[in-house]
Amino acid sequence: MSSQDLSVKPERQGWASLLDLTPYHWFVFIICCLAWDLDCMDQQLFVLARVPAVTELYGKPEGLDANKIADNIKLYGTYSTSLFLIGWALGGLGFGVMGDRHGRVKALTTTILIYSVFTGLSSFSVGVVDFMFYRFLTGLGVGGVFGVAVSLLAETVPSHSRPFALGLMQASSVFGNCAAALISIYLGSLQQAKYFAGMKFMGFDVTPWRIMFIIGVIPAILTVLIQGKLKEPAKWVEAKAKGMKAGSFSDLFGEKPWGAHALLGLLLAFAGVVGLWGIGFFAVDLTGTVFNKQFEKEAMELGKTGDDVKAYVAGNKAFWGGITSLVQNLGAFFGIYGFTWFTSKLGRKITFTMFFIAAAVSTAMVFMNLKEFSQIFWMIPLMGFCQLALFGGYAIYFPELFPTKLRSTGISFCYNFGRLVAAGGPVVLGMLTTMVFTREKGFDEPFRYAGFAMCSVFLLGLVALPFLPETKGKPLPE
Repeated sequence: MSSQDLSVKPERQGWASLLDLTPYHWFVFIICCLAWDLDCMDQQLFVLARVPAVTELYGKPEGLDANKIADNIKLYGTYSTSLFLIGWALGGLGFGVMGDRHGRVKALTTTILIYSVFTGLSSFSVGVVDFMFYRFLTGLGVGGVFGVAVSLLAETVPSHSRPFALGLMQASSVFGNCAAALISIYLGSLQQAKYFAGMKFMGFDVTPWRIMFIIGVIPAILTVLIQGKLKEPAKWVEAKAKGMKAGSFSDLFGEKPWGAHALLGLLLAFAGVVGLWGIGFFAVDLTGTVFNKQFEKEAMELGKTGDDVKAYVAGNKAFWGGITSLVQNLGAFFGIYGFTWFTSKLGRKITFTMFFIAAAVSTAMVFMNLKEFSQIFWMIPLMGFCQLALFGGYAIYFPELFPTKLRSTGISFCYNFGRLVAAGGPVVLGMLTTMVFTREKGFDEPFRYAGFAMCSVFLLGLVALPFLPETKGKPLPE
């Protein structure tokens, strides 16, 4: 063997391959993680603030009993979620094209600014309508981050490190989700102690949900780092210099096999997105509904009356909603880690099959059986493990389905058009709750049955898998 051969270090395998990353690779990884983590924090702040925000903004219309008001609040909560997802989808599609045509860095910077600004404006909502409008505009920015950040990282790091870097990036999203949960827990404790009583800011009562959306402005700071230090990936720069025609939906669907990959990837994403946003993230609402009467009983036993009871119940809901989100996302971290490990051993398609089935079973178990506080600490993490693992799979698999000139566009189409189609999921959940599994028809807890009925959506992902390629161990297509 020659001295030249001896000087070449063998590539590390598995998670150890991350040790082959250079300082700049790590810088790109950290920026992509921060962009995605803060994006996820914004998403989760909305999940946690959605019910208290709509409850306050909807008020108590005359002529409606308490049960009807509660059902309508859930319905408007699902509407706001659907509009958020529609904005997410449209923004993702547009910024996916922008990422291919004008660069990953420029697109990433723009998306962060948009979702930061409109998250902040959400805190100044005066009614349900403008609240939903702000959430739609926030979604435009939120939707662009994933496809652009994944493309940027996938094209920057070495091929043998790529699945693990992408899996770890997706797993890091849990930190953003957990940050939102901890914020909710802390603010819920303050509300329970009536810390905000009588406080106003710019004419608005200071409440935890308004504070949460103000906190959502923080990601704007990240744009300074992105603009100053981050470079476009060499693969994109080289392709652009060679006259690459990038970011075209006509090319995506006009060239084989990319169009088929896009449609099948869309179905794959649809199953997971509806499962998470149409069911899984409503676990926070489920725990609030299940334990509402217990919180009211505790307040009465403590001698509280009137507004003190409301503050106690609202504070406990925010606190336990935060706990629910926290343990769900802790489970998610290990789920994404587990998916990355399984897919490196078994391949993409078998691993997806395992987790789609596990997600359906675990989610059905939560919605039909969660009744005790103790169950939050094992049922919810298990559901998070199985559901969020799928999103680790999307981060690893989708870049492997498209060439450089269509990568950002293709990923964004799968992930974000999937959300556009999936935007009906929360509305379906709301309609099932208020029109199908109603109290008048003998269903004492409509929300449980609605969630259980929707768990079958996870199995739709199994339909796409036989027609998609196995990409384990293969380089990115060019």
